[in-house]
Amino acid sequence: MIYLDNAATSWPKPPAVIQAVADFIKRGCANPGRSAHAMARMADDAVMHTREILAGFFNISNPLRIVFMPNTTYALNAAIHGIINPGDHVVTTMMEHNSVLRPLSTLEKAGTIRLDFIEPDRFGRITIQSIKKAVTKSTSVFCMTLSSNVTGAVMPVAEAGRHCRANGVLFLVDSAQGAGAIPVDVENMCIDILAFSGHKGLLGLQGAGGLYVRDNVAVRPIVQGGTGSFSDSLEQPDMLPDALESGTLNVPGIVGLGKGVQYIIDTGISAIFLKKQRLLRMLMEGIDKESNITVYSPPPESNSGILAFNIADMDSSEVAYILDKKFGICVRSGLHCAPLAHRSLGTRDSGIVRISPGFFNDENEIDLTVKAIQGIARGTYR
Repeated sequence: MIYLDNAATSWPKPPAVIQAVADFIKRGCANPGRSAHAMARMADDAVMHTREILAGFFNISNPLRIVFMPNTTYALNAAIHGIINPGDHVVTTMMEHNSVLRPLSTLEKAGTIRLDFIEPDRFGRITIQSIKKAVTKSTSVFCMTLSSNVTGAVMPVAEAGRHCRANGVLFLVDSAQGAGAIPVDVENMCIDILAFSGHKGLLGLQGAGGLYVRDNVAVRPIVQGGTGSFSDSLEQPDMLPDALESGTLNVPGIVGLGKGVQYIIDTGISAIFLKKQRLLRMLMEGIDKESNITVYSPPPESNSGILAFNIADMDSSEVAYILDKKFGICVRSGLHCAPLAHRSLGTRDSGIVRISPGFFNDENEIDLTVKAIQGIARGTYR
């Protein structure tokens, strides 16, 4: 098997991640912050340790402003429903995931907000000029992705953040796609709220993601319950992370996330990005001369690690099926939970074949993949 679906979930995981999760489960999985016994304290320390690793990784001054949640979808919903007020003007882009589009569209349909979208170019890129035109002093919230999960296009997050900060606009960033390959500095990028995924580029497990909330930004909780703190009160605590972190945490997943991020730090995020660039360049150069292949991804230097393409007269699901069934190559086809992106790219009917190499893929796997795509495009694979 050649696994090239890292934009969905990275695989394989670093050995340190697997070992840490296994060790933690063997030694004990008590509830952090709920009891005073040794096993509970160990769990509490493990969770705090991952907060501190993430804080250093994202340049967050206070680790307690990091809230653990099951995934980026939950984090984005918590942010959107927790900061938006009736009458707000919200701006987002057409390249966003349904985790942003659906809650915002629900609020727009209910008449709660006024919603505007920024259109991309043919590679899914959003320009800072278009952001400055759409996001004004009357805008309450601007939400954008760090990198497109459809084309891999890296967005001008730092420039957008500075524009938002200068105009008093809350800036919400979805870093599910790109974090772990693209450096994220919440201070330099003027990010007010950052949603992150544990199981993609951060090399952790499914079920552990989260949200960073800047000081002096209030997010109303959409879930209330046990936090291990102020248990005599019927009101939800208003301090972070407790305010947004009700219920038992996925401690083994959080431990794995910490080890995944530490692996990135030890390896060097630039080394990871350069490796993905090299593999992406091999893919692009390998299919460049195939006249019946359309590529929708920007060049590797402005791409988080995705090759999006279609073969003429073939549905994306058919191509993905052949790659899997005939060659044992795992890719993603379809609309990638981003319908407006596909509407912009003109691929709403056919979808797109998405190949996303990871740090643990090698040149031989990419070479075999190129030959497989060439065979399908030329009709000679049989």
